[in-house]
Amino acid sequence: MVRSERRRIDKAEPDNWPVDPARASEAIGAASHPAVAEASRVDAARRGRGAASKHSGRFEREWREEADDGWGSLASLENLKTNIHVERPRAIISRNDSPDIPFDRSINPYRGCEHGCVYCYARPTHAYMGLSPGLDFETEIFVKEGAAQALERELSAPGYVAKTIAIGANTDPYQPSERRYRITRGLLEALARANHPVGVVTKSALVMRDIDLIAPMARKGLAKVAISVTTLDRALARALEPRAASPESRLATIARLADAGVPVAVLTAPIIPALNDGEIETILARAHAAGAREAGYVMLRLPLELRDLFSEWLVTHFPAKARRVLALVRSARGGKLYDASFDQRMTGSGPYAQMIKRRFEVAAARLVFGETRLRTDLFEPPRRQAEQLALF
Repeated sequence: MVRSERRRIDKAEPDNWPVDPARASEAIGAASHPAVAEASRVDAARRGRGAASKHSGRFEREWREEADDGWGSLASLENLKTNIHVERPRAIISRNDSPDIPFDRSINPYRGCEHGCVYCYARPTHAYMGLSPGLDFETEIFVKEGAAQALERELSAPGYVAKTIAIGANTDPYQPSERRYRITRGLLEALARANHPVGVVTKSALVMRDIDLIAPMARKGLAKVAISVTTLDRALARALEPRAASPESRLATIARLADAGVPVAVLTAPIIPALNDGEIETILARAHAAGAREAGYVMLRLPLELRDLFSEWLVTHFPAKARRVLALVRSARGGKLYDASFDQRMTGSGPYAQMIKRRFEVAAARLVFGETRLRTDLFEPPRRQAEQLALF
């Protein structure tokens, strides 16, 4: 059988998790860090998932991991199933005042994401639910039922001022659960009725289902869509983003949206040193040819538990490159695997980060990417439930 091992975590050292990336990566001559190797073997049977393990989050008092008891039980492991949890939020708009983010409000219809992108900076948020930012993040999905109704209540609040709402800033609003629950579509319907501007971020072809809503909004100057294209290499994409749309499907989605008159941006994100950094110019050129007219990029971000999860994934999938990838990440993060300061977290610093920035700028300028600004003057607040109907 497979047993679950539990160990106490010293809370006085926030980075003292058993698979510490600083130690693991430096021992990588080794893809033999014992905790990394053990977790990778246990979860190798679980196909179609991004993370290699289900380690506990940072708020748990015990560290839990599965380990083979030596009786050859790994072959009997069942594939992980996706579990859906329904919650009813009282409020749905999240606000931020971050100077490096071009919007001050966003909506995330789901917690967790079944796409399983191993690099997802939202993974650590699952620790707040008492769950693992690893495999739990992609198998324990929280659906925000009633999100559209909560949105209309907020839009109708006295004094509300319309500014662009970003949908999908944390987790993908068009992940597989959206086919059944249609939370994102409900939100778009509410925004369309109120003539409220919206920007959608996704890597899913499912966004094309809602062209009937998005295209009319775009004609009013109220909507645009950003498609994330991490790589054009199918094999790398499958390892990085096991349940997301293929690169070809994303380019086709850009073309379909552009043909419908929807302004489309391409996000070359994240840029991962020594894995996909050589594709920047090609991705931009292919996306521009498909119809994208706005572009952006983000350097790989590894906050909190994601440092360990990504290091573990590297050892599992690219053991020969792991040391170089992490060394380049550190070179762009002031010697650390992550720097959360506003002027560093998106683009990094140092010679490597400056080289990436310059390459992106030159390629984007050559292709003449621009920026689409959405209108806010058409906003019509939804009528509050307690209000009487207007006479005229």
